[in-house]
Amino acid sequence: MTTSDRFLGFPTRALENPFLRLELLAVAPRIVRLFYRGSKNLFAELPKKVETEYGSFYFLGGHRLWHSPEAMPRTYQPDIGDVQVDDIPGGLRITRPPESGGGIVKRLEVQLDPHQARVNVRHELRNDGLEPVECAPWAVTMLRQLGTVILPQATGNVDAAGLLPNRQLVIWPYTRIRDPRLHLDDDFITLAATPGLPPIKLGYFNPHGWIAYWIDGVLFVKRYEPFPRASFPDGGCNTEIYCNNEFVELETLGPLGQLEPGKSIFHTETWELYDSLVQPFIPPVLRDKLNK
Repeated sequence: MTTSDRFLGFPTRALENPFLRLELLAVAPRIVRLFYRGSKNLFAELPKKVETEYGSFYFLGGHRLWHSPEAMPRTYQPDIGDVQVDDIPGGLRITRPPESGGGIVKRLEVQLDPHQARVNVRHELRNDGLEPVECAPWAVTMLRQLGTVILPQATGNVDAAGLLPNRQLVIWPYTRIRDPRLHLDDDFITLAATPGLPPIKLGYFNPHGWIAYWIDGVLFVKRYEPFPRASFPDGGCNTEIYCNNEFVELETLGPLGQLEPGKSIFHTETWELYDSLVQPFIPPVLRDKLNK
């Protein structure tokens, strides 16, 4: 089922089933609202913009498609304007014309499972320019604060003798190691998304292919293919999180490579929502910690 609405003055198209309601911008490849069983919007709503040589980039909140590595102004090229919106089975496809700087076309396909709280989000970057572009698809979801990010960690040995490292943690220059929101454990890293503190960002290679956010009794899970033998941006990260005074971001990335003219690369996330932490992928010790 699809309906129409508005978000911060922009028109939207909505997808609904008995469990979820999503709203996509009708003028950009963005998902701006997500409701689970009548909840408040789980996504952040951010009526801010930044000016670049290409025009105004609106953050808005919600979910967007970027391409990594991040750079100014290339990453922040405006994506609101004339788009092609197509109905597809169970959802919508939104295609943005080529970007001014580089000729990258962004396309977002969103399909809602009719029988459960599950969404398939397929991201496409196509090079309509004349030169190869080194990039990786980058799926960024901005959520409202006062929840907890859950990051599963690699465990066990890489080699039989246990001599080689089995994980890495990539830290941005403004991140404070002693940030009170950040908790490092052997199996999981958690981040409490609370306002009033400076920005923090970290990333890592996540072999499990899922990350989650627990807020207001709702567990939001993003699943994706980890591609363990591929190269990734930012020191090998397929997973990154960012939190500031207004929102928290859950970010996943596809492999980094040369995108040749006329070619596309894809990155798919599957979103699942639950009303409990009693899930097979959440161990009891973590469940008890998050329920305190």
